[in-house]
Amino acid sequence: MRPTPTAGIRRVFATTAMAIVLLYLGIDVVLQLLPPHYSVVSDAESDLAVGPYGWAMAVNFFARAVMSGCVIVVVSLSAPASALRRLGAVLLAVAGLCSAALVFAPTDVNPTGEFGMTPHTTIGFVHVVFATTGFVVVLAAMTVLTVWFRTVSRRRAPAVFLVVALAGLLALALSLAILPQIVGITERICLAGILGWAFALSAVLRNPQRSEG
Repeated sequence: MRPTPTAGIRRVFATTAMAIVLLYLGIDVVLQLLPPHYSVVSDAESDLAVGPYGWAMAVNFFARAVMSGCVIVVVSLSAPASALRRLGAVLLAVAGLCSAALVFAPTDVNPTGEFGMTPHTTIGFVHVVFATTGFVVVLAAMTVLTVWFRTVSRRRAPAVFLVVALAGLLALALSLAILPQIVGITERICLAGILGWAFALSAVLRNPQRSEG
């Protein structure tokens, strides 16, 4: 059977979302190796946007927003249509906008000996608001769309990455309250779950018939 135009568009956006995930990870890894050499364990990922190569992290923030948009298109072009699908798409759009806003609101880097994510300036406070909102909303979107996804495919990968993201968010909240020296790694666990979910969902919906074959 010849693929429909809708299926072709869905594949293009799914492939783009998957490529952006890989690009995002690549940029993150490279930035960790460049000065000023922030700690993966104790420094938030957003700190990478502050420094001589901060523009690359700004690209990543925007890329995450574009990735969200691509996933929205993929989901919207996948059956069945339902209230869950619509709600998940709206939540994912809000999360994407929050990520894009981080481009214009850099974080406050902690002074030596201080840990956590406490803002010290107005723009730093704005960053925390958008970053926190983005995390919470994207996890809500992932939860809703994972429930919807179960009507599309039996594949478990998106649900597994959702669990990783939720566990990461819980660990991040606990580390902020109890052990701020490890907020960097807990935040990255949550991010790994988010990015993995987007990749896995897009990979299955790129060609759902073949994935179930």
